Amino acid sequence: MSNFETFLWVAFPWLCIAAFIIGISWRWRTDQFGWTTHSSQIYESKLLRLSSPLFHWGMVFVVIGHLMGLAIPKSWTSAVGISDAAYHLIATIPGTIAGVAVVLGLIGLLYRRIANRTVFLSTSKSDKVMYLLLGAAILSGFIATLSTQVFGGPHGYDYRETISPWLRQLLIFNAQPELMMDVPWEFKVHVVAGFTLIAVWPFTRLVHAFSAPVGYTTRPYVVYRSRDITARPVRHDSGWDPVRSVKTQHDDEARWHGA
Repeated sequence: MSNFETFLWVAFPWLCIAAFIIGISWRWRTDQFGWTTHSSQIYESKLLRLSSPLFHWGMVFVVIGHLMGLAIPKSWTSAVGISDAAYHLIATIPGTIAGVAVVLGLIGLLYRRIANRTVFLSTSKSDKVMYLLLGAAILSGFIATLSTQVFGGPHGYDYRETISPWLRQLLIFNAQPELMMDVPWEFKVHVVAGFTLIAVWPFTRLVHAFSAPVGYTTRPYVVYRSRDITARPVRHDSGWDPVRSVKTQHDDEARWHGA
């Protein structure tokens, strides 16, 4: 194993994770007003209404699939009676559908940002870098799925024997880079692209993925005042009104009821 391979499968992922953790903390402490999607919906909404849900819902299922495939050991699924062939179908079919949705959604978002001049002018340099790295991670993963899982034979490539244990051991500081030696190049490219995206994540608009509107359901109601000029003010008694004569009080009452 060369020094470059050791760096690629040990040091590089750790550096990317460190950049992510430090970057997220720094961004939260120094730039909460910039912690936003920088929405461009005001410039164009038709393509956005189609592409954005397609991309985001697809990504939800892609992330769930990654977590299941990488975090759950193969011995656990075997223990509950799920065979390799059954697992392959369970993972590949929904994963491919989710991947198609993400790719189509990303293409729509990119086309919208390039074709619409107003949206293009609102695109910052960090947005361009983000789209480049995001596209590399998504496309490399989609290509790896198609080439090794969909068209790679009846059982595909069993990443649960190499990539999954490599990542789990890496996260507990027990690096085993030798597990990545015989991994297909498509998955290697996807892993490198994914960790690169993780490293730059805190410095782009992708931070909005960690902003869930949890407090929205418990926030107090917003009370608006009526702007109808015909609306009468609600009369209320005040303990600080000056003492008035009986005649003045009767006159005030008559004027109030007459109104």
